[in-house]
This record gives sequence, C-alpha cells and structure tokens, in this order.
Amino acid sequence: MSPVLHASRTKQASLAERSEHSEHNPLSVHAVTVAYHRKPVIWDVDFDIEPGRLVAIVGPNGAGKSTLVKACLGLVPRAAGQVEFWGGSYATSRSRVGYVPQRESVDWDFPVSALDVVCMGRYRKIGWCRPVSRSHKRAATACLDRVGLADLAHRQISQLSGGQQQRVFLARALAQEADLYFMDEPFAGVDAATERAIVAVLRELRDEGKSVLVVHHDLQTVRTYFDDIVMLNMRVVATGPVNEVFTNENLHKTYGGRLTLLSEAAEAVARAGAGAP
Repeated sequence: MSPVLHASRTKQASLAERSEHSEHNPLSVHAVTVAYHRKPVIWDVDFDIEPGRLVAIVGPNGAGKSTLVKACLGLVPRAAGQVEFWGGSYATSRSRVGYVPQRESVDWDFPVSALDVVCMGRYRKIGWCRPVSRSHKRAATACLDRVGLADLAHRQISQLSGGQQQRVFLARALAQEADLYFMDEPFAGVDAATERAIVAVLRELRDEGKSVLVVHHDLQTVRTYFDDIVMLNMRVVATGPVNEVFTNENLHKTYGGRLTLLSEAAEAVARAGAGAP
C-alpha cells in the first residue's frame, strides 16, 4: 500500500487511527501539528512511507516542508501528534535514519576535510571519543567514491563548490548505512552533473530497499525522479503514487493562484511550439 491521504484527523491520533499505520513502514506520521508562537506551521499531517520508495515533499514556500522533516527527527517540538519509525520511536531507530540538511544551514568554514565530514556519519559505529580506524576511513572513502568525490577526500570543505559540498553531505548520510533517509532540498543550487549524481545514488538506495524522503521544489522533475509524493500546504493536500495524485487538480489545491501564471506560460509555450496563433 502506498501513502494514503487521510482527509480528517483529530489533533491526537487515537488508537484506532494508529492501527491504520503499519509497523513495517519505515515512517508513519500520525496527526502531527507544529506551531511557532502559537501559530500553526503544519496542521494535522498524516501519512505513511513504505520501504523501497523515493518520496517527494512538494508545496509552496512557507508550506511547512522543512518543518515537517525537522518534526519527524525531533529537531523542532510537536504541538500534537506522533511520529513512528518501524512502529517505534525515533530514539530506538536513530541508527537506521540518515539526514541531509539544507546546505545553507551548515558552517562550511569549519576546518575539516571532506573525509572528516563523511567519517562523522560513522560515529555511531565508531563510538564517541574513539579514534577513527582505517576500516572506517576506508568505508567513508567508499562513500565519497559513490558520489564521485574520492579524489577530493582530503580537500577542506570550504574549498569545495556548492555541488561538491552537497555530495559530501550525501556521502556522510551514506556512511551511516541507514534504511531511511531525509533530505532537505538536496538539489538546491547544484549543477546539472551533481543533480544527476545525486539522483543516481537515490535510485540505488531505493533499489536496495531503502526509503528516501526529499523536500523538492522542481515540479518538472517530480515524475522522473520520484515514486510517491506528499503534496503539502500546511496540511496534506494529497499523498500517494506520483502517477495517481500528481494531477493538475491537486497542484492547484496545493499552490492555489501561484500556479496560474505557471500554467498559462506552459500553455503559451506549447502553442508556440505547435505553431498555433
């Protein structure tokens, strides 16, 4: 079963509602609400993510996409609702969850190399305050190689391009050897080559049975890149397989009038290409 839209929820998920979520799913979001200064940012959000799926979260600016990811990971407090990972808490599943934050939120002047950053993804396996062994460095280097940056392993992260920095953070997530990945705008500000490299890695993860939840902005690539979608504008407008719910009707419900100009421009280009007057 792919993610299912639940149109109406109470603020707290009841036991009956919770039974609708499978404990086999890597992520189940139950009626989650987040508020800043008593003003809701996301409201009554409810959906599931299945194993082995690439899932996009799309919506207009201010829709709560990044807030949703942070609420799932406990980085911002929830006013209501519950998030489960394989039927349990995040604390019990932390080692199975990887996170790639927005690049703008990272201090890239911190004096570490690309390899040092990727080794950070191995800390749960290494143990805190213990030296990084050769085997862990080899594993980290393999992750850098997987994103095409093995030759820059010892380069300071401040000396890397934006696209290379994003690949390093993807490699750090890979080094965790997680089963569920959250990625907050991994394609923002990267070049075409980096985007292709990231998409290739995401597909490999999916084919290995892992799930990836991506905050995404480019509506033109949704059908090409993703299996499922969560369409969000404070509340879930629709969620499910891309080929079923990524429709013009749901786009207009999600983006409202902001999508009108885009639609008119697309129609004008299509008419011009067809030689229409």
